Amino acid sequence: MNEMNAILIEGMAKSYGRQEALRGLTLTVERGEIFGFLGPNGAGTSTTIRLLLDLIRPSAGHASVLGHDCRRESHLVRARTGYLAGDLRLYPGLTGRQTAEFVAAVRGIPADDAHLGSLARTLDLDLDRRVSTYSKGNRQKLGLLLALLGRPPLLLLDEPTSGLDPIMQHAVWQLLTAEATRGATVFFSSHVMSEVEQICQRVAILRAGRLVAVEPVAQLKGRALRHVEVSFAGEPPPPAAFALPGVREIRRAPPTLEFEVTGEIDALLKAIAPHHVLDLRTEQPTLDEVLLGYYRESAA
Repeated sequence: MNEMNAILIEGMAKSYGRQEALRGLTLTVERGEIFGFLGPNGAGTSTTIRLLLDLIRPSAGHASVLGHDCRRESHLVRARTGYLAGDLRLYPGLTGRQTAEFVAAVRGIPADDAHLGSLARTLDLDLDRRVSTYSKGNRQKLGLLLALLGRPPLLLLDEPTSGLDPIMQHAVWQLLTAEATRGATVFFSSHVMSEVEQICQRVAILRAGRLVAVEPVAQLKGRALRHVEVSFAGEPPPPAAFALPGVREIRRAPPTLEFEVTGEIDALLKAIAPHHVLDLRTEQPTLDEVLLGYYRESAA
């Protein structure tokens, strides 16, 4: 196994009878990377995380985590992984503190009250209340705290900010960034595109169990369509002036023209440079729009 990779997946597939949940996934995640694993419901993101932890078995292919085979050495994988499940289950009769102490004891994690207290303060979580009294957001916070106990070298997080308000989402992003700074690998599924844009270096996109793309976030967005609106001082140039690769004029309402541009806008800027421009506005696509574009392409 490659000790340099945090996660190595080769040809992984999972079927439930005739239903294919995952189809031949091959993916590498580097150590110390914050990696976003994106897809709509049913795309296979949660299935992949469960396969990595050997909670379910693949129909084909194999994977390793931190150099350990996910099936033969699953006990070593779990010992070095902090996991937050998408369908988090907790003991309602225990307090948050008792839950943390229980999980630490089961996992053989040394008691570190200072770290526990620091996490609780960052997450604004009262550990002395029973879990049965927690709101959905507080249960999610406790799940995150449990995943972070013992400072594991790998975090596998299924929708980590689900149910959290925007302020707490930012606090979680800062926590995950700090974990990566100390050398941990963060691998998480998400439907919150803003957090992916904020903290991820790379993302993988799944659709219907198939890998659609793996790219740096900046490159992913750079390849997508963006809108550019240009207002000229006089009559705008004729359409032939903008017959450029990757540029499409979509609206002409003199003195304003609107374009769709794929990738860089350098060619368009050079085309308008000889003219007197009063205003130029460009709108970069959100990651939501980028993903929708990929889903449309893969469905075609």
